Amino acid sequence: MPTEFEERSEIIEECYEFTLSYAAQGHGIDESSPQGRLLRDHLARAVEAMRGLEASCAAYLKTAELAFAGRYEAFFAVLLRDAKDAIAAVELVLAQPAISSQLIDNLNASIHLRALLTDLFLVVEILEAQQARAAASQPAAS
Repeated sequence: MPTEFEERSEIIEECYEFTLSYAAQGHGIDESSPQGRLLRDHLARAVEAMRGLEASCAAYLKTAELAFAGRYEAFFAVLLRDAKDAIAAVELVLAQPAISSQLIDNLNASIHLRALLTDLFLVVEILEAQQARAAASQPAAS
């Protein structure tokens, strides 16, 4: 079962994939287009998901039985700083009256967004490995 953290990570990753496609298509700045509205929707959902990362990290730390919990706390602090920086970048783009493919290409190249994505990939990989180990240790149902 995916955790809230994994669900939020998926929303952010889907947004990134959509913006890569958007930038590659060479869209102009027509905000009334369906693609423009869809772009804004993806970006807004990603910001909402980023804003919820702090609570989902705290919930995970509270419920998980972790060896080395301090190391998770330290990394989650890094992740949350990166999320704050990424939110600022995405909100700057959302504040623009028109969003071109070039602007999105620059957002995608932003170190702030890339740092957050890399953080998320790392944590999700760890969570998936933990879930696989937990499932493997459970007796088979008959």
